[in-house]
Amino acid sequence: MKMDKQTEILLESGTNELEIMEFTIDGQLFGINVAKVTEIMQYSMVKPMQNAHRVIEGIFKPRNEVITVIDLAKYLSLPPSGDNTRDIFIVTNFNKLQFAFHVHTVVGIDRISWSKIQKPDKIIYGGDEGVATGIAEFENRLISILDFEKIIAEISPETSIKVSEIDNMGVRERTNIPILIAEDSMLLARLITESIKKAGYDNIIKTENGQEAWDFLNEAKTSGDPIKNHVACIVTDIEMPQMDGHRLTKLVKEDHILKEVPVIIFSSLIDMAMQDKGNRLGADEQLSKPEIANLVSMIDRVTASGYVAKRKP
Repeated sequence: MKMDKQTEILLESGTNELEIMEFTIDGQLFGINVAKVTEIMQYSMVKPMQNAHRVIEGIFKPRNEVITVIDLAKYLSLPPSGDNTRDIFIVTNFNKLQFAFHVHTVVGIDRISWSKIQKPDKIIYGGDEGVATGIAEFENRLISILDFEKIIAEISPETSIKVSEIDNMGVRERTNIPILIAEDSMLLARLITESIKKAGYDNIIKTENGQEAWDFLNEAKTSGDPIKNHVACIVTDIEMPQMDGHRLTKLVKEDHILKEVPVIIFSSLIDMAMQDKGNRLGADEQLSKPEIANLVSMIDRVTASGYVAKRKP
């Protein structure tokens, strides 16, 4: 079944909601943002690939494109289903990459507020770089939202953020201007922070979601100091528990003080539809992960003297 995402994506702006596709592995309930999903398909035979990562099941060619299949049960150290002919492939597209995730069943799609999604317990979900970015509670069900970007980064590190790209930018001066980061994936937050610091930005404020970033910004407003003394640029993901990046952007650009702060949306979901949505909300720049060197160049530009932040249309 093909997913018609564009209408849903553009239906509302900054409402702090998302649609989750629920699926099961070994009877356990997991979720993925529908914005990442292009299609769901019945299981079909795959061609194994020699010397591939242990969780790569192989490749298949549903039409005229070859897609890599990831065995999500094996990645999560869960047993396979008893009858894989009834299993499902969830075909995804994010970070400009296409993969199929092999799961056991698809339960359905639910619209839920990010405020209903809590940060996972680090002890239960794998410490500082755990596999879940959030736990959603919906109609008495607990759904683990998996960190699919982390999964892909582990399987194929060359497709993720490379701190080494900063070396190609040459010698750079160091600065103490404050950069606020809102990113829920602990692995990606670490890579983004390392990259920006390597690029010369020493004053990084790291938050795990839009709500934490918004709380910081409101506290900064009450200090009486110019807001740029506390934050000169906001770099935000879109998918985050409590408050997503689109809602954060909307709140910032509607605030008479904070609207002067440039907002860069840095997300694996950036495509033409998402770009349009971000523009409607007043984002100054938008960029798809993992283009970290381009992100640094954007930060350079929006923090330069004389830059005027974009206002919400």
